[in-house]
Amino acid sequence: MARVHHLNCGTMHPPLGALTGGSSWFSRGHMICHCWLIETARDGLILVDTGLGDAGVLRRNFRGKSFGMFTGARPGAAESALAQVVALGFAATDVRHIALTHLDLDHAGGLVDFPWATVHVHAAELAAAEARTTLLAQKRYEPARWSHGVTWATYDDFGDRWMELPAVSRLRGVEADVALVPLIGHTRGHSAVVVQGDAGWLMHAGDAIYHASELGDGSATPWGIRVLASVLQTDRAARLASVDVLRHLAAQGIAINSAHDPKQLP
Repeated sequence: MARVHHLNCGTMHPPLGALTGGSSWFSRGHMICHCWLIETARDGLILVDTGLGDAGVLRRNFRGKSFGMFTGARPGAAESALAQVVALGFAATDVRHIALTHLDLDHAGGLVDFPWATVHVHAAELAAAEARTTLLAQKRYEPARWSHGVTWATYDDFGDRWMELPAVSRLRGVEADVALVPLIGHTRGHSAVVVQGDAGWLMHAGDAIYHASELGDGSATPWGIRVLASVLQTDRAARLASVDVLRHLAAQGIAINSAHDPKQLP
């Protein structure tokens, strides 16, 4: 069984806090970049998403600054995945693998901090991020974050079955029970990551949901969260189908983390 550390790799305070569940319109919201650090017996450390990276991410390029203004991101040095790996007593090079839910800046911003790691991602996600053929893709993807010569391990829609779901791919070169589960819709190749921990199966759902309330009927989901999900989706029907899958899994007792709900960070 793998041990999973839960990390906040980027705090965000979007304006008009009431839209995202804050106390008033004049307050700032509170969102995080929830990443996992998985300890394995033979495969070293596996990082699930990287968050924003170091504090300089938002200063180095124009789109990063736009992202910062929109999200109110204020990443501190101690919040980078790299800093937290070291703070836990590991060497940075112990991170041998990175599994990405998708390649948005707030999920892949720290790739450059682990240039030796093999990066696992859905093939359609990498293709969309490299092509950047739509305005949304141009805004969300920052190719500079993986321009250092990444060793990619890509996966398609053909794989094993897990919890009645098809197309599940175990990470290649990894003995631990860690796998990508396609949950398309937010992006072209968005995937969840599942791991068998000491308390059972855990799922990192990335941005397939933004708020834990979406695992219910959604009636308690803040209005701004619903708008955000719609604005950033690439395929509405596929995104809603992915939410239905997550509700089904939650009803079966699978523990599911979203990437941005601070209340889900242990």
